[in-house]
Order: sequence, then structure tokens, then C-alpha cells
Amino acid sequence: MTWGFLWLMLALKVPIAALIYIVWWAIKQEPEPSHSADDDGGVKRARPHPRKPFPRHPRRGPHGDPAPLPPARVRTVRAKARTLDH
Repeated sequence: MTWGFLWLMLALKVPIAALIYIVWWAIKQEPEPSHSADDDGGVKRARPHPRKPFPRHPRRGPHGDPAPLPPARVRTVRAKARTLDH
């Protein structure tokens, strides 16, 4: 029981002490100097994405033939309901 008590009272306090030190260090830091208005902060300005071309109409011959008919639909056979024999 003594070793468990020492472990809880001493060893587990190290992360808490480290957290307190990091917060204290962050508070004591000086603020970064502000950038001038003409400075972009080192970020390259990327070109905007090129526009996609307009969709083209399908070529159907010189006089605009109608679109082909859709394929014939195939009906599936419905399975008969099974009966459970107990």
C-alpha cells in the first residue's frame, strides 16, 4: 500500500508540473512582431482553378439526328415465396 501511495503522490504529479510550466512559459513569451500591410506572410498566391469547359452536345450527324433509343428493359423473374416446414 505504501508504494501505491508514493506512486500516486509523487510520480503522477510530474505531468501536472510540466503542464503548469508550459502554461507559465507561454504567458511570459513576447508577442510576435506584426507584419507590414504589403507583406503576404510568405504565402504564395495560387492561381484560381481553371474553369471547366462547357459540356459539348453529342455529335449526331450534320443535321442533328435524334438520340438513339434506350436498350430494351429486361424484367427479372420474381421468386416464389418459400414456405417453412416445421
